[in-house]
Amino acid sequence: MTNEAEFDKERVTAQIAEAVQAIEDAQSSSALRQLRDEYVGKNSVLARASQAIGKLPNDQKKEAGQLLGQLRAEFGRAFGAREAAVKKAEEEAKLAAEKVDVTLPVERHPLGARHPLAALTEDIQDFFVSMGWQISEGPEIDSEWYDFDALNFGPDHPARQMQDTFYVKGDKARDAAGFVGSNMVLRTQTSSDQVRGLIQRGVPLYMACTGRVFRTDELDATHTPVFHQCEALAVDKGLTMSDLKGTLDALAVAMFGPEAKTRLRPSYFPFTEPSAEMDLWFPDKKGGPGWIEWGGCGMVHPNVLRSAGLDPDVYTGFAFGVGIERALLLRHDINDMHDLVEGDIRFSKQFAMGE
Repeated sequence: MTNEAEFDKERVTAQIAEAVQAIEDAQSSSALRQLRDEYVGKNSVLARASQAIGKLPNDQKKEAGQLLGQLRAEFGRAFGAREAAVKKAEEEAKLAAEKVDVTLPVERHPLGARHPLAALTEDIQDFFVSMGWQISEGPEIDSEWYDFDALNFGPDHPARQMQDTFYVKGDKARDAAGFVGSNMVLRTQTSSDQVRGLIQRGVPLYMACTGRVFRTDELDATHTPVFHQCEALAVDKGLTMSDLKGTLDALAVAMFGPEAKTRLRPSYFPFTEPSAEMDLWFPDKKGGPGWIEWGGCGMVHPNVLRSAGLDPDVYTGFAFGVGIERALLLRHDINDMHDLVEGDIRFSKQFAMGE
């Protein structure tokens, strides 16, 4: 490289020759710009050589100036020609990348996708319909009588407290069955439709209620204050725990495949006696097949039958409930409940092909 102290015509000539060769090898506009800055820009090879001319004897300045002019012109010719070629190539590459076959069919209006919770709810409903059961959804704002009293929840039961239940402000109203004076709540369980079904539809009754329920849970990876349940109720003469177990196993197979099965562990619920926790044998469990808690179940408590005006010495029944979100998380290995409630269409589209 030349320096400001001296002018070396052989060196600067060789440097411009290198620059011309580099220009011919350049493959992009950015590479050409870098060469231009390096050889003819403000602090370039030619700029420093031009500054060094001022230190030459007067009789050498003219010849040096002419040489720099020739070198600058040589650089410019090479640069201009290569710049035109590179720009043309870049434009052709861009057009090729953006090429559109106008003969191909397109979706003028991009379609969304059904939420997987809605699709799974329909699958569950179809399972019960295939067995001849009725489907009910019930009201989301219900009387405290249906949600608690008729299901054998005592007046001091912790579930009635404000930290668990959303109470609806307003005057006490007459509910669908004619009971007056009940507080209104956002239902905490789809079980609230059980006694209503017995009163309105009569017995024998085989009914599944699906829908949203509400509890004052904070949203985290496994909980949300609004979620979905399926409660199943069968009331007839002569029903036993074996009928309950057979129905649970059939549902497990329908939801999770032929290897799925259930087991029951003793538990307590106010509306069933005896009561049990239901575990699911899940072949695709992380770390290998194993048991996973899935829901609660049991034989309908005599007090619940009495609430519907039925004689528990004549009729028996069984009931069970499962969380639809939990079933969806298990079926598709989803780890975060946020994915179900954020409304991102990309999440729902993952399941569109399975409908």
